Amino acid sequence: MKYVFCLPAVMLAVAAVPAAAQDTDPPKPITVTGSVGLTTDYRLRGVSQTDKEGAIQGGFTIAHKSGVYVGAWGSNLSGWGTFGGSNMELDLIGGYKMPIGAGGALDVGLTWYMYPGGASKTDFAEPFVKLSGTAGPVSLLAGVAYAPKQQALGQWYNDAASYAAGTPQNPGKGNDNLYVWGDGSTALPGTPLTLKAHIGHSNGNRGLGPNGTSAAPTGAYWDWLLGADLAIKGTPLTLSAAYVDTDISNAESAYIFPNFASTKDGSSIAGSTAVFTITAAF
Repeated sequence: MKYVFCLPAVMLAVAAVPAAAQDTDPPKPITVTGSVGLTTDYRLRGVSQTDKEGAIQGGFTIAHKSGVYVGAWGSNLSGWGTFGGSNMELDLIGGYKMPIGAGGALDVGLTWYMYPGGASKTDFAEPFVKLSGTAGPVSLLAGVAYAPKQQALGQWYNDAASYAAGTPQNPGKGNDNLYVWGDGSTALPGTPLTLKAHIGHSNGNRGLGPNGTSAAPTGAYWDWLLGADLAIKGTPLTLSAAYVDTDISNAESAYIFPNFASTKDGSSIAGSTAVFTITAAF
C-alpha cells in the first residue's frame, strides 16, 4: 500500500528551470514538470514495496496558474507490495494549491492508488491536506491523508494462515486509514547539499486486506527518515541518501508473516535500511 515520499521526486523538477528564466520570463498559464529515478528500495511509509530490491520510478505534474494541478506517478513492485497484473503501482493525483501568509501554501487534493491489471478490490482513494512554509532557513511541511472506508483497506484476514487457506474471516469488509506526517529540509550554505527529515504515523486495520497486504500492517505504527540530497551542478540530476526505519517489531508483525517478510531470506521489510536514489528532473 501507499505513501509518503510518492511525489517528492516530481517536485524536484523545479530545479531544472534556469534561475535567469525564472527571473525574466512572465509566468506561464500552464507548467509541466516531472522526473524519473532509480532507487535501491521503494519504501512506502517505511515499508518496502519492492521486496527490499531496486525500483524504477517516474512521474509528472501539470499545473495551472490558478493553483489547480493533476499528475501521475508510477513504480514497479515486488513481494509485499504486489497485486498481480503488471506488478506496478500507478498513482493519479489531483488538487488545488494556494499561497497563504508569508511564503506559506495550502495544498488540498486526492490520490487514487491503482494497480494496473492486478487483483480486484485493491485500488483506493486517499484525500490529503498539506500545509507548507518556512522557519528561517528551514522548509517545513505538515500533512494529513485520510482514506475513507473502502474494501481495499478492510481487514479481510486475521492472519497469514487464513489468507494462505483462502478463507477470509471478514470477506468484503471495508476500513479507513489515517496517515499524519511532517517533513523538514534545509540547504547547507555554500554547498549543493540539502538535509531532510520525515516522521509519520499510520493508523488503520490490524490484519490483512483482500490481497494479503495492509496500509497499516500492525494497525498503528511510526516511520521516519533522515537523509540528504546532493544537486549535481549544471545537470538536472540529484543524488539522495536516506536512513529509513519504523517501530514495527518482528513480534508485532509475526501474525502476518510470511506475507510481511522478504521472499529471499524471511527478514522484515520494515526494518532499518539505507536507501540511495538518483533522480533526473525535467
